[in-house]
Amino acid sequence: MAKFVLSDASIVINSVDLSDHCTSVTFNYEAEAQENTVMGDTTRANLGGLLNYSVDVEFAQDYATNEVDATLFSIVGTSVTVVIKPTSDAVSTSNPSYTGSMMLQSYQPVSGTVGDRAVTSVNFVPGDDGSTGITRATS
Repeated sequence: MAKFVLSDASIVINSVDLSDHCTSVTFNYEAEAQENTVMGDTTRANLGGLLNYSVDVEFAQDYATNEVDATLFSIVGTSVTVVIKPTSDAVSTSNPSYTGSMMLQSYQPVSGTVGDRAVTSVNFVPGDDGSTGITRATS
Protein backbone atom coordinates (compact mmCIF):
# COMPACT_ATOMS: atom_id res chain seq x y z
CA MET A 1 0.00 0.00 0.00
CA ALA A 2 1.42 3.35 -0.98
CA LYS A 3 0.19 6.69 0.29
CA PHE A 4 -3.53 6.63 0.92
CA VAL A 5 -6.41 8.47 2.57
CA LEU A 6 -7.57 6.89 5.81
CA SER A 7 -11.21 6.15 5.09
CA ASP A 8 -11.71 2.44 5.79
CA ALA A 9 -9.92 1.70 9.10
CA SER A 10 -10.97 -1.46 10.87
CA ILE A 11 -11.56 -1.57 14.63
CA VAL A 12 -12.77 -4.68 16.38
CA ILE A 13 -13.42 -4.53 20.12
CA ASN A 14 -14.05 -7.71 22.10
CA SER A 15 -14.85 -9.51 18.80
CA VAL A 16 -17.40 -6.85 17.76
CA ASP A 17 -16.60 -5.00 14.54
CA LEU A 18 -17.43 -1.33 15.14
CA SER A 19 -15.64 -0.03 12.04
CA ASP A 20 -18.87 1.25 10.50
CA HIS A 21 -19.37 3.56 13.52
CA CYS A 22 -15.76 4.76 13.86
CA THR A 23 -15.17 8.39 12.88
CA SER A 24 -11.61 8.68 14.21
CA VAL A 25 -8.93 6.31 15.49
CA THR A 26 -5.43 6.96 16.81
CA PHE A 27 -3.05 4.19 17.87
CA ASN A 28 -0.25 5.50 20.11
CA TYR A 29 2.88 3.39 20.66
CA GLU A 30 5.88 4.58 22.64
CA ALA A 31 8.80 3.69 24.89
CA GLU A 32 9.33 5.51 28.17
CA ALA A 33 12.56 7.50 27.98
CA GLN A 34 14.94 6.64 30.82
CA GLU A 35 17.67 9.21 31.23
CA ASN A 36 21.16 7.80 30.78
CA THR A 37 23.25 11.00 30.81
CA VAL A 38 26.62 10.72 32.57
CA MET A 39 29.46 13.07 33.44
CA GLY A 40 31.30 14.18 30.33
CA ASP A 41 28.23 13.98 28.06
CA THR A 42 27.40 17.25 26.30
CA THR A 43 23.93 16.14 25.27
CA ARG A 44 21.27 14.32 27.28
CA ALA A 45 21.15 10.59 26.58
CA ASN A 46 18.19 8.24 26.97
CA LEU A 47 17.48 4.53 26.99
CA GLY A 48 14.19 3.04 25.88
CA GLY A 49 12.25 1.87 28.92
CA LEU A 50 8.93 0.11 29.23
CA LEU A 51 6.72 0.16 26.16
CA ASN A 52 3.33 1.79 26.38
CA TYR A 53 0.35 2.02 24.05
CA SER A 54 -3.11 3.45 23.88
CA VAL A 55 -5.94 3.75 21.40
CA ASP A 56 -8.22 6.77 21.09
CA VAL A 57 -11.45 6.24 19.17
CA GLU A 58 -14.45 8.38 18.38
CA PHE A 59 -17.65 6.54 17.50
CA ALA A 60 -20.97 7.69 16.12
CA GLN A 61 -23.20 6.60 19.00
CA ASP A 62 -25.66 3.75 18.48
CA TYR A 63 -27.77 2.16 21.22
CA ALA A 64 -28.96 -0.87 19.20
CA THR A 65 -28.11 -4.43 20.21
CA ASN A 66 -24.48 -5.40 19.45
CA GLU A 67 -23.56 -1.84 18.49
CA VAL A 68 -21.51 0.90 20.20
CA ASP A 69 -23.29 1.35 23.55
CA ALA A 70 -23.97 -2.35 24.11
CA THR A 71 -20.32 -3.19 23.36
CA LEU A 72 -18.64 -0.42 25.36
CA PHE A 73 -20.88 -0.16 28.42
CA SER A 74 -20.22 -3.73 29.48
CA ILE A 75 -16.42 -3.60 29.23
CA VAL A 76 -15.46 -0.49 31.26
CA GLY A 77 -12.63 -1.47 33.59
CA THR A 78 -12.05 -4.87 32.00
CA SER A 79 -9.42 -6.14 29.58
CA VAL A 80 -10.62 -7.13 26.12
CA THR A 81 -8.93 -7.79 22.81
CA VAL A 82 -8.73 -4.79 20.47
CA VAL A 83 -7.67 -5.20 16.83
CA ILE A 84 -6.90 -2.23 14.57
CA LYS A 85 -6.02 -2.24 10.86
CA PRO A 86 -5.48 0.68 8.45
CA THR A 87 -8.13 -0.77 6.11
CA SER A 88 -10.77 -3.50 6.21
CA ASP A 89 -8.76 -5.54 3.69
CA ALA A 90 -7.06 -8.78 4.70
CA VAL A 91 -3.98 -8.54 6.89
CA SER A 92 -0.83 -8.19 4.76
CA THR A 93 2.54 -6.47 4.73
CA SER A 94 0.77 -3.37 3.43
CA ASN A 95 -2.18 -3.69 5.85
CA PRO A 96 -0.81 -4.83 9.23
CA SER A 97 -3.03 -5.57 12.18
CA TYR A 98 -2.25 -4.38 15.70
CA THR A 99 -3.73 -6.57 18.43
CA GLY A 100 -3.56 -6.15 22.18
CA SER A 101 -5.26 -6.78 25.47
CA MET A 102 -6.65 -3.36 26.38
CA MET A 103 -8.77 -1.86 29.12
CA LEU A 104 -11.45 0.73 28.51
CA GLN A 105 -10.86 3.38 31.18
CA SER A 106 -14.08 5.34 30.90
CA TYR A 107 -17.14 5.70 28.73
CA GLN A 108 -19.66 8.51 28.30
CA PRO A 109 -22.89 6.91 27.00
CA VAL A 110 -24.52 10.31 26.45
CA SER A 111 -22.56 13.44 25.63
CA GLY A 112 -23.12 16.54 23.51
CA THR A 113 -25.08 19.70 23.09
CA VAL A 114 -28.40 20.35 21.40
CA GLY A 115 -28.21 19.83 17.66
CA ASP A 116 -24.89 17.96 17.74
CA ARG A 117 -24.38 14.55 16.23
CA ALA A 118 -24.33 11.90 18.99
CA VAL A 119 -20.75 10.67 19.40
CA THR A 120 -18.66 9.11 22.12
CA SER A 121 -14.89 9.25 22.51
CA VAL A 122 -13.08 6.46 24.34
CA ASN A 123 -9.52 5.65 25.36
CA PHE A 124 -8.06 2.17 25.69
CA VAL A 125 -4.86 1.54 27.68
CA PRO A 126 -2.83 -1.65 28.26
CA GLY A 127 -4.91 -4.33 29.95
CA ASP A 128 -4.12 -6.50 32.93
CA ASP A 129 -1.59 -8.68 31.09
CA GLY A 130 1.37 -6.34 30.85
CA SER A 131 3.67 -9.08 29.58
CA THR A 132 2.06 -9.42 26.16
CA GLY A 133 2.04 -5.88 24.76
CA ILE A 134 0.95 -5.27 21.17
CA THR A 135 1.24 -7.82 18.40
CA ARG A 136 1.85 -6.57 14.85
CA ALA A 137 0.82 -9.12 12.23
CA THR A 138 1.44 -8.96 8.49
CA SER A 139 -0.05 -12.27 7.42
